[in-house]
Amino acid sequence: MGALANAIFNSGVLAHFERDVSQAERSTSDVIELSTCHNLPFWLTIGSILRGWVRSVSGETVEGISCIEQGIEDYRAPGSMLGLPFFLALKSEALFVANRTSEALEAVEEAEAVAERFEVRWWCAELHRLRGVFLAALGAGETQIEAAFCEAIRIAKEQKSISLARRAEATYAEYHRQKASALGGNEVRLPLC
Repeated sequence: MGALANAIFNSGVLAHFERDVSQAERSTSDVIELSTCHNLPFWLTIGSILRGWVRSVSGETVEGISCIEQGIEDYRAPGSMLGLPFFLALKSEALFVANRTSEALEAVEEAEAVAERFEVRWWCAELHRLRGVFLAALGAGETQIEAAFCEAIRIAKEQKSISLARRAEATYAEYHRQKASALGGNEVRLPLC
């Protein structure tokens, strides 16, 4: 049952990567149900984190953030750390959707520190991309924003992650497009994907 829970959860993660919220919801519901029926607390915990992200991006931000925070607390309780950068990225996205951008940036900074400390770098390109999105939303200096996007692209290419490189490049291009039109007084508000 653990292997099945793993497969179902990973289908939800893939749906997150593709920004397919309805598929992510189906996967989280299935992994939570399976975990509840077969007493799989680890899969229940991380399924609830992903469900929190789904709820947040579906408009239920308060409930979603609460699910993510409780799930992360439960995940950390036995000393688990390897998935933490990804889960903190989910938290940062939920906070950003809730217009809590400075807290979203703090979550990314924590994720980067965990990734560095435990050498879990598979999500680092996305963490840098999110940093760029949040810095732009906060009106940070152009040098910081540019550095975040360039680092996201560099890491993704170094890791040969075509999808993350394309995502970072597309967000960087959108930043430049919005920055050019912001000269007329519009604020830069980049999408998460």
